[in-house]
Amino acid sequence: MHLGIDTSGEVAAALVLDEVHAESLADDQPRRHAELLAPLIAELSERKGRPLRDVESIVVGTGPALFTGLRVGLVTARTLGLALGVPVHGVSSLDALAERAAQLGAVDDGTPLLVVTDARRREVYWARYEVRDRAAVPVSGPDVAAPGDVPRVPGEIVLGAARDLYPEVFGAPDPRVPSHDPDLRSPNPVHLVRIAQRRLAAGEELPADPLYLRRPDAVPPSGAKRVLA
Repeated sequence: MHLGIDTSGEVAAALVLDEVHAESLADDQPRRHAELLAPLIAELSERKGRPLRDVESIVVGTGPALFTGLRVGLVTARTLGLALGVPVHGVSSLDALAERAAQLGAVDDGTPLLVVTDARRREVYWARYEVRDRAAVPVSGPDVAAPGDVPRVPGEIVLGAARDLYPEVFGAPDPRVPSHDPDLRSPNPVHLVRIAQRRLAAGEELPADPLYLRRPDAVPPSGAKRVLA
């Protein structure tokens, strides 16, 4: 059994039992990542009737995302990994959205995928992929940019919540993928676990390091201010 965690957008957790059986839960309440994640994991464990001590590995979404929410998922994954004595692997959260589109079976090999999510400040996080054998292979990114500065290629499918935030830039939903599918808007940790398993089998290393891409909005003061007598 493997545990997946992502807090790059919604607070989400998943238990993957084997190649077929998996379940995930998500909560989209803003700014409550720290309060919501542990209860979600506990509820999943209870639903599946499997204690957390059965977890063999943990896969956590590494972003890119805003500092505070992403940190909750990473710290939780590392703490649980230490407590359970299991490895913790990291996968870019954007990879999960592209993987979902590739697995739908309606997208031909070689089709470019562009994933865009909200980075605030009228910017987006973006990454590009290519569909190969119903898997999403990273091509470029992740990076952060103004919507109009994201590099584009002909015939690409645009995925992610930021597509709807900037329709004047990214256009309408592509009919090749269902616009109502929640896994195409916010990362489902089930896909993160599947991606990690495939990459680990290929000998890749998957460090659980955060992808912040820019400095946090809140920063500590640079020093004491001079006070005039």
